[in-house]
Amino acid sequence: MSIEDEIASWMEDAGYGKVESSTSLGSSDWASFRQVCVSDPPTPDTSFFVKTSSRSAKEMFEGEALGLQAMYECSGDGEFALRIPKVFHWGDASSDRGSYLIMEYLKFGGSSGQKSLGKAMAQMHLASPSATAGNSDGKFGFPVDNTIGGTPQPNPWTSGGSTEDWVAFFRDHRIGHQLDLAGDQNMIEQWKKDIAPRLGGLFDGLEVRPSILHGDLWSGNIGSANGKPSVFDPASYWGHHEAEWGMSWCAGFGADFWDGYRSLIPKDPGFEDRKPLYDAYHQLNHYNLFGGFYKSQAARQLDQVKQILDDKGA
Repeated sequence: MSIEDEIASWMEDAGYGKVESSTSLGSSDWASFRQVCVSDPPTPDTSFFVKTSSRSAKEMFEGEALGLQAMYECSGDGEFALRIPKVFHWGDASSDRGSYLIMEYLKFGGSSGQKSLGKAMAQMHLASPSATAGNSDGKFGFPVDNTIGGTPQPNPWTSGGSTEDWVAFFRDHRIGHQLDLAGDQNMIEQWKKDIAPRLGGLFDGLEVRPSILHGDLWSGNIGSANGKPSVFDPASYWGHHEAEWGMSWCAGFGADFWDGYRSLIPKDPGFEDRKPLYDAYHQLNHYNLFGGFYKSQAARQLDQVKQILDDKGA
């Protein structure tokens, strides 16, 4: 049985009838995409967005599925809720190489406005950790490791939900992890000697609480569906809400976005000092994915972090 036949079989077993059409929507470096319409959908307007990959479901789709489910739970309802696609199923193909993820197909178009997006992101970040969102203990991390692009992203739960726990998580499982993958000994030495031991100095007086993060928020992962802002293709985990903006250098957030976001979550003191730290994670990830000038960009961000800590006397 091919993976397409297995997906069709799942649709029937779930009570959605037979596949009436399956339309290719292209592919990325890691997956292929299709819109699937069935004879008995859960609602008259529902069709399915199906991703397939040659990798295993645990490696490729489990983290995305759980991330979408967590964001779905934390986005809430009302005027300023994000439109997150509902996840129906994911798994490995039983008799064919590969895996698949089945979710709600959203018809993207138009614009919900930057201010609405900002408010919707803030509402999601303000949601308290919960069992239904995959975080019953209010810690940093995520139920599973996932990927950011094609890079493995480790998400072990911290022992608690304090600022100190967050600093250790980001130190070891974000910057430290990406530096190990990059293998640049000069940056690794600078990080271990001059930055990591003092990293808490960027968070003095700040109470960091776990927020669900999209984790890879750039313009290609943002849209508008049914008049509401939508985000998708996550690399989710529970972290400091400011870490969400580490990809803002290619997200195009304007003044209206920040007006909307800051109307619910004001800017904390030291935001600008922490920004190069959060940017460095994504610059390092881009270097590990694509090579090239991202290495020098990351090095500049880490130099800036060191200088800020020097100026603080941390």
